[in-house]
Amino acid sequence: MKMGNNKLFAPSADRNKGPILEILQKYYPYEKNKDNHLFCLEISSGTGQHVVHFAKSLPFMTFQPSEFTSSNLPSIQEYVVESGLANVLSPLAIDVTDPIDHWNLARENFDLILNINMMHISPWECTLSLFEKAGKLLSSKGLLITYGPYAHHGVISPESNINFDQSLKARDPQWGLRDIDELTSIANRSGLALIEIEEMPSNNKTLVWGKNI
Repeated sequence: MKMGNNKLFAPSADRNKGPILEILQKYYPYEKNKDNHLFCLEISSGTGQHVVHFAKSLPFMTFQPSEFTSSNLPSIQEYVVESGLANVLSPLAIDVTDPIDHWNLARENFDLILNINMMHISPWECTLSLFEKAGKLLSSKGLLITYGPYAHHGVISPESNINFDQSLKARDPQWGLRDIDELTSIANRSGLALIEIEEMPSNNKTLVWGKNI
């Protein structure tokens, strides 16, 4: 949905931005971090609705949004400019499967890497590359936080998620819900450990991964 000029609006992003922010505030509470200067790289920023919402509530963290879909970049930029926030940067065009030195990052490491609703609507190689790159870019004790619908122990539930998985695979055989057990295995190879599975509204989950934790 387009909202005039270049801004795109995703109803699902509007619904889940609040619950996801609550998770970020749990792991990055204001009182503990208000005097810090942290850095977050968001891979697959979508429309830009999320990043400005998070940046407004986490003023101690500078956010670098990014997106593979080039048509979304003007929308992200418009949200950033309209917000007037100093702690959210202009978006970068990033293909997560490209080498890091092609990403044009201004920093070599980040305290947080955020990835929302990418894994199930992208080829498996994107998920593999996300964990590999996170292992390289995260600072010690840094977190990778991912959000979306997942399978667990080989099971997809409830039935609505089973139907969703089938519809995704019908659209593209490379898409589909990823299993947390398999993600844990590939994360471990990049020095990341699964810290917590946070249950979210609408049968989604937030997975919190830590480096050297």
